[in-house]
Amino acid sequence: MNLQSSTLKDDETGEPLHVQQRKQIEAYREAYKEAGHTREPRVSVSRSIFALTDDMDRAYFGNDRNSRDQVGMIDDKTRAIFGRSYAAEPDVLVKQLQEDEAIQAADTLLLTVPNQLGVDYNAHVLESILTYVAPELGWR
Repeated sequence: MNLQSSTLKDDETGEPLHVQQRKQIEAYREAYKEAGHTREPRVSVSRSIFALTDDMDRAYFGNDRNSRDQVGMIDDKTRAIFGRSYAAEPDVLVKQLQEDEAIQAADTLLLTVPNQLGVDYNAHVLESILTYVAPELGWR
């Protein structure tokens, strides 16, 4: 059994989502080991990440440059935190992603894409990450 943590979770500590997720990953790996499992479990986190490389990117996601985690109530008793979107020029994006503790702790990063914008645009989004961001972060 592996762990996949999305961009929405109970807000247990008031800390940023990426910090809470990193702690969640550490607790999961420790519990997994304590349960007697001998292999290292895989862990993935998901993020919305957009490299602003052209006018269309800036039109769609330029306003997300200052995105922050959002906190709200799911019901009367459940406070939740929803992770920010990352949208910036590639060099800025690299610096921001290096500071995301959960991305650093995870084995796999899942990218969420805006499927309503179509296959061609989403191929561009992924190609931009693969071309401008992933190599700078040592991702493969």
